[in-house]
Amino acid sequence: MHSDKTRAMSAVEAGRISVLNGTSPGGLSTGTEYKVFSKIVEVESTDAPELIDFTDTVRQLVSESGVKNGQVSIYSTHTTFSVMINENEPLLLQDMEHFLERSAPKDAYYGHNDFELRTVSMRPNECPNGHAHCQHMILGTSEIVPVIDGNPLLGEFQRVFLVELDEPKPRQVAVQVMGL
Repeated sequence: MHSDKTRAMSAVEAGRISVLNGTSPGGLSTGTEYKVFSKIVEVESTDAPELIDFTDTVRQLVSESGVKNGQVSIYSTHTTFSVMINENEPLLLQDMEHFLERSAPKDAYYGHNDFELRTVSMRPNECPNGHAHCQHMILGTSEIVPVIDGNPLLGEFQRVFLVELDEPKPRQVAVQVMGL
């Protein structure tokens, strides 16, 4: 659904706008071998909510990939385990946990938690986790970070976090580094 104020833009138009805005592809990298390095990382959460600083692992995997210029994608394979970039400051982390609780309180009613009504995607010993799915909508499933000179480009205070929203359990995160 498009409003009167939106329209589709072709790649040609987008490229023309970039040129018209004075941008050019500075730092253009060329090489003979495009690399794609993929790893599934097992993570065990211990609490919920829990913010797990994953930055050092991302840096290690980028280094291991041999990619000097490209991007790294960090992707959660779960609908109640998010990926985000933010600052690792203890009071801010508490603020984020409180924000998530206020946004989708655990003790609110969620149809997803009504096991007498719900009939799909059920597992034995299912836990009520409607709040975690709603919190996940706020945070999202993945982040993409540019890789420049073999390093993930993160700002001074930026860190990559994995966020457990449901309950402690084993999780999987796909990390894919692509580039030259």
